[in-house]
Amino acid sequence: MTRFTGCIDIHNGQVKQIVGGSLSSDENDLRTNFVASHPSSYFAKLYRDNNVTGSHVIKLGPGCDEAAKEALRAWPKGLQVGGGINAENAADWIAQGASKVIVTSYLFPGGDLDTERLAALEKAVGKENLIIDLSCRRVDDGWVVAMDRWQRLTSFKLSKQSLEDLAHHCSEFLVHAADVEGLCQGIDEELVRKLAEWSPIKVVYAGGGRNLDDLALVKKLSGGKVDLTYGSALDIFGGSGVKFEDAVAWNSQN
Repeated sequence: MTRFTGCIDIHNGQVKQIVGGSLSSDENDLRTNFVASHPSSYFAKLYRDNNVTGSHVIKLGPGCDEAAKEALRAWPKGLQVGGGINAENAADWIAQGASKVIVTSYLFPGGDLDTERLAALEKAVGKENLIIDLSCRRVDDGWVVAMDRWQRLTSFKLSKQSLEDLAHHCSEFLVHAADVEGLCQGIDEELVRKLAEWSPIKVVYAGGGRNLDDLALVKKLSGGKVDLTYGSALDIFGGSGVKFEDAVAWNSQN
C-alpha cells in the first residue's frame, strides 16, 4: 500500500531542500528552497517518533558525512543512506547504523552499468541491504538514469527488462524524477505508472509532490505498489502544501 516516506537531504553539512535540476559543481547555479535551522538529528527523531519508516538520508556532495552519521545516531537502523556509496564504504555505513545503503553513480562509471561493481556491492552488504537509486531524467520516449547530482545522463534506460534484471541484486529502488524534483508542481504521473508496471520489488518515488492528494494519486496510479517522498512541499521543510502530521495520519489510516 502506498505510504509517505521521509527524506533528509544534506548539502554542505546542512539539511536543505534543493531544486534537483540545479545541482551542479557550480554553486552559483544552485536553487535552494529551504535551509534548516535544526540539525539532521532533529528530522531523524521526528521520523522515528512518528514511525515514518523507509526514510532516507541523501548526501549531496562532500562535507556531509558527519551530518549523516548524526541522523543515524538519532535513529539507528531506521534510516537509509545514499551519496558517495561504493563497495569499499557500504559495509561501514551499515555498521554506522544505516538500515540500507543507496547507490547510483558508483554503478555507472563512464555512464554505463558496471555489473562487476554491482556484484561487489551486493557481496559487501547483501541484496537485502542494498537500494539502487534509478533517479532519472525524461528523454524522447522514456527515462534515462542520471548520475553525478543528476547532471549527467547514463546509457541506462528504465524499462520492464532493466528493472527486472536489477531486482535480482537489490531489495528496493529509489527513483527521483530529477526534472520535477523540488518544484512542487506535480509528480510525473506516467513515470509512477510505469514504475508500478515494471518493477517486481518495492519502489519509492520522489519528485514534484505538492499536496496530500498526491498520496492518493500515487496509490491510484500504482495500485498501491509505489511509495511517495515529500520534500519541499512539507511544512517541516518550510513548505505550505503538506502538513507533516497529515502525511503521518495517511500512513496510519492506510
